This record gives sequence, C-alpha cells and structure tokens, in this order.
Amino acid sequence: MTDHDDPIVVSGMAIEAPGGIETPGQFWAALAEGRELIGPFPRDREWPIERLLTLHKLDGWSRVHDAGGFLYGATEFDPQFFGVTPREAIAMDPQQRVAMRVAWRAVEHAGLNPGALDGAEAGCFMGVSITEYGPSSAAVTEHSGYRATGTALGAVAGRISHGLGLVGPSLSVDTACASALSAIHLAATAIRTGECEWALAGGVCVMGSPAAFFEFAKNNALATDGHCRAYAADATGTLWGEGAGVVVLERESRARDQGRRIYGRLLATGVNHNGKGAPLAVPSAGAQQRLIERTLAAAGISADRVGVIEGHGTGTPVGDPLELTALSRVYGAPERERGPLLGSVKSNAGHAQAASGALGLIKVLLAGAHGQVPPSLFADNPTDAVDWDGTSLRLATELTAWDPADGVRYGAVSSFGVAGTNAHAVVAMPVLKERYV
Repeated sequence: MTDHDDPIVVSGMAIEAPGGIETPGQFWAALAEGRELIGPFPRDREWPIERLLTLHKLDGWSRVHDAGGFLYGATEFDPQFFGVTPREAIAMDPQQRVAMRVAWRAVEHAGLNPGALDGAEAGCFMGVSITEYGPSSAAVTEHSGYRATGTALGAVAGRISHGLGLVGPSLSVDTACASALSAIHLAATAIRTGECEWALAGGVCVMGSPAAFFEFAKNNALATDGHCRAYAADATGTLWGEGAGVVVLERESRARDQGRRIYGRLLATGVNHNGKGAPLAVPSAGAQQRLIERTLAAAGISADRVGVIEGHGTGTPVGDPLELTALSRVYGAPERERGPLLGSVKSNAGHAQAASGALGLIKVLLAGAHGQVPPSLFADNPTDAVDWDGTSLRLATELTAWDPADGVRYGAVSSFGVAGTNAHAVVAMPVLKERYV
C-alpha cells in the first residue's frame, strides 16, 4: 500500500495564540474577522522595557514599539496536574509548560484520553528554539539541580512524551523559524517508516527574554510601527510573537478505524537548505522553488490544484520579495485563470518563530474545514517588489469562499529559517459533512 493509498492525516489539533486564544474555534473567529492580536510587552517577565523602547536613540538602531504577539497566559501552569513538582516547574522553560498543555488538548481534540496512553507507540516531534529563560546554570541559585532539564530543548518533546507515557521517538527540532514544519516533516516520516503508529507534532515559542527584539532592532529588520505587514508595500520589518500549535498525525486507515474526524491529508512535506552563496540569514528563492517543486511532485498533484498558500510572510523587505518570487515561479503561472490566494498569519499575530509553521498549518486546516479563506491583514497595499500583473498569485484581502475541486480543497504551507532551512507542506482537505466549530 502506497502513501497515496493510505496517507498521513491530521485527526486532531490544538493551539495557543496571542489575544487569549486557546482553542481552534477562537483562532478561526479571529482570523475570519480579520483581527490583529498584537498587544504591549508583558509586564510580568522582568524585561528591561524602558531600555527596549529607547534603543532607537543609539546610533544604528531602529525603533522598538511596545508591541508584539504575546501569550499572556505563558506564566500560568498547574504543575501537579502534569506530575511536576512546584520547585521544578519554576525552573522549567515556559515553552515546556505551554507545549505540555497544548499537546494534552490536541490529544483530547482527537478523541483520545490523555490519561490512558501509557506505553503507546506514539512519537512526539516539537519545533522549538532557545529564548533565554531564567538565570545562568553556571551559578548557585535555588533552581540549581533543575536547570539541566529545565532549559534543555530536548525536554520540550521529552516532557510531553514523559507526561503522557509515549514510548515512540521523541525529538525537539531547531531549524529556527522553520522548526515546526520541520518537526511535522520528521513526524510524518517516522509514521511512514513504522517508527511509531501515530505522533504529536508542532512547535512552541515563548520568549524568555526580549533578545529577539534587541537583535532585529540592531539589524534594522524589526517593524518600526508595531505591525507585521506581510507582503505589503509599507512593511518595515517583522514583529515578534509567540504561540504553540500541535497536531495529531496518523495513517488515514487508522484514523477511520478508530472513528476519528479527518481534518486534512498531509500529502507531502519537504525540507532543504539554501547552501552556499548569500549570507547565512538571507533566504534563497532558488532553494525555495526547488523544495516546492519537489514537495508537489511527492504529493502527486500539479501546482494548479492548490487554491490557498499560507506563506512565511514575515514583513521583511528582503525575505518577502524572495519568497514571492519562488511562489510565483511554481504556483503563479500567468495563464492560470485564478491563481491561489496567499496570506500570512503573522499579519494577525506576529512572527511566532519556531511555532510559526504550526500556526500556519492549523490556519489552512481551519480554512479548509470552513470552506473560507481568511484575509491577510495589510494585503490591500501589496509590495511593488513583485510584478503582480505577471503572476496569478493573489493576496487574500477579505474573507473569501474556498470552492473545492472534486470534493477536496488543496493548500500549501511554507516556512524558512534564519540558518538557511526551508520547509514546505502540501495538504488536502476533504469537504466535511458537518461544519467544524
């Protein structure tokens, strides 16, 4: 039996996003309404906010606005519920805490009992990057003895597997902003090769420090107006955000045998690298194009079947035009009567870094379930770095009906990271008999 006969499917999902969003339904409502979920810097993390807001006074630094896509519940955690001691919980990176509860909800969303999985041949693959939480481990503090597991990236996936009793492969994946899609790619591969029967996969980002704002303010790549204007002419840079998204992956035959709802078929995923040439942090349109073409070939569909693309769309003056070039070459054939609608969830919630691909995938799955494409904010003023008359790509400027082709809606998700990794996924969403809420 081939992958096309029995594909990997998404049978459950869970999310935490800025704006107090804790369920897929809340996430969809915000997207459909075109809401911006940006808020001020959190005041409960002991960040040097006054210093942040005055960085532009330094020579060569850009302005930092009191704005970002933050999880204001990131400091909340019930350690005893997850079998963690209170002292150990304090030393745990909040990314571990958020990932554990979002994974738990994803399991529940799939109709499984999280408390009855001990010994399950299931994997866990989580995208995550270091965000500088807590004091240095090379010091004597009340947290000494807990810092090894508290700050290890491997403990993000490890905590989930340990807490649920999963005995399949457990990997934390760091490919910077391509981490979540990279983790989903590895999870699907593990299921295909028989390493596990099913898997939890996704990504998480909670900023332990404002380091990313300092770094991009110095590089003049941070939005100077407090908005992430993906693919827009007036974009000045990206805006950092947080979030977590986890999906349940398994073979379609298994999902159907156990009576689970199928939200999408993961037709193909792919990962590659830019290679040599431009500086490490500069994206490569050529590498992205090669990856997209290879992923479509693995999916067994032509580019003209894809109706919606969730792009990376960070709002940077370098990254967006290069990405648009790659997408146009593959998906934007001028002779195509109506090309795919393109958007970026980062315009709503900021750039969730290692979690961004998971949020983008969940956005596409929800759009497919509802049969509508949500608007991408600020898309009514598209960048002039692309010849829009020469491509059939269209920016999603309003809530639009998404018509299926032969009962299926096809979508794609792209991510790329600052260290040169690119990731792409192609999904197919069967029309649901009941509208998903």
